[in-house]
Amino acid sequence: MSLAGFAAWLQATSFSTTLQSTAWVVPLLQSLHILMIGVVFVSILAVALKVLGWLRVDEPLERVWSRFAPFLWTGLVVMATTGLLLVVTEPVRELTSISFRIKMLLLLVGIAGAVAFGRRIARLPKHLPDLQPQPALMRAAAIATVVLWLVVIFLGRAIAYDDAIWGQGEAAQDEVTG
Repeated sequence: MSLAGFAAWLQATSFSTTLQSTAWVVPLLQSLHILMIGVVFVSILAVALKVLGWLRVDEPLERVWSRFAPFLWTGLVVMATTGLLLVVTEPVRELTSISFRIKMLLLLVGIAGAVAFGRRIARLPKHLPDLQPQPALMRAAAIATVVLWLVVIFLGRAIAYDDAIWGQGEAAQDEVTG
């Protein structure tokens, strides 16, 4: 079964049609999803600003990570749950969207980066003072991470305008409705 065929099947399921036809579900899911995007982004931004030496310079990096990591991981879980339900409400639009596909790929990169960063922080010796400034590669990674998450946020919003941005949405929609 093709992705477009799967999307059409999913959209016709009773679960999807129930979500689609319940007036308050999509606005609630979207609101929670957007709120969690903010929580995740601010958590990433706070740690990145610490790495850059622009925020919480008096605290060790490990402490800043420990403070914001629970918000990051909880936000990601809620964001993934609401995102999955949003996909179920409009699977054809979402799964055939170029912006959605790129967003998912970059989201995986962002999550993998956060996991790797958390593991690196956990391996830091506890008795050494916090490096100020952080190594150049770590500062560059902090900037790249913030940019990556901004692109993920943009692409999430761009899904609604996929045809105008990429100009290929109609062909994917035609394949489904065929």
